[in-house]
Amino acid sequence: MRKRNLQLRANIIREIRNFFHVQGFLEVETPLRIPANAPEEHIEPCRAGGWYLQTSPEIAMKRLLCCGYDKIFQISKCWRDGERGSRHVPEFTMLEWYRGNSDYHRLMQDCEELLSFLADTTGCGNNITYQGRPLNLRHKAERISVKEAFKSFASMEMSKAIRTGCFDQLLVTEIEPALPQDKPVMLTEYPAEMAALARLKPGDASVAERFELYAGGLELANGFSELNDPAEQKKRFDEANLKRLQNGFPPLPLPEPFLNDLSAMPPAAGIALGIDRLVMLLADAATIDEVVAFTPEEL
Repeated sequence: MRKRNLQLRANIIREIRNFFHVQGFLEVETPLRIPANAPEEHIEPCRAGGWYLQTSPEIAMKRLLCCGYDKIFQISKCWRDGERGSRHVPEFTMLEWYRGNSDYHRLMQDCEELLSFLADTTGCGNNITYQGRPLNLRHKAERISVKEAFKSFASMEMSKAIRTGCFDQLLVTEIEPALPQDKPVMLTEYPAEMAALARLKPGDASVAERFELYAGGLELANGFSELNDPAEQKKRFDEANLKRLQNGFPPLPLPEPFLNDLSAMPPAAGIALGIDRLVMLLADAATIDEVVAFTPEEL
């Protein structure tokens, strides 16, 4: 079973590259070991010789955006310390792509087109079954705002969930299981407090231009219109470090070169998609262990 899944994985990665190459994206490679990641409250980076392994290639890729690279993608290894579960391993594979002079609406379209393309090119077909439930990969994704999702599916109002620190827990335990399973879903317009690197929505600063892609109950991707205000970005990084301190974790260094370059970023949008979970979906695998060559416990 694992051999079949690894063959499918190789096919998926090859076709992802084809998808972006045809559209004129430049494939880039950025360093895996860096002085600083984007500080986040709930993500712990892995130390490596005084620096850190990347939790995401976003810092370096956004600096390329600032230098005029307007359509770029990367398939890269990432690390997050302590993350282990049926859908998590500490070392995982991420697809990230960025569009200059664009916004999160274009990324949603990319996601729909990518799923449809992979259905055609990997032999999986438009209609698959994931864990006993049918899923149409060609179906236009249903868009549901986070506020609507809390109102429909959660046991607590969204603003109260944020105030009491229950937002993430309710999202995972109550909202995600209630989302439609037969088609892709975009959960959109996250509250501003839950979007540390995203641009706020014009006309409604209470929400950010951020979305997450779900399919078959799996969270696959997180995308947003990019914040390109250095002062606001530094403020959000400082707030993340303050929350880390309050929760008993050490503050993390700031990516100063990124902050220095940020004012040169054009209006842009970027997204991170988990390759391992995408393979889980197309292989009908219940756990991430079934779609990687080795789990941490096997090394």
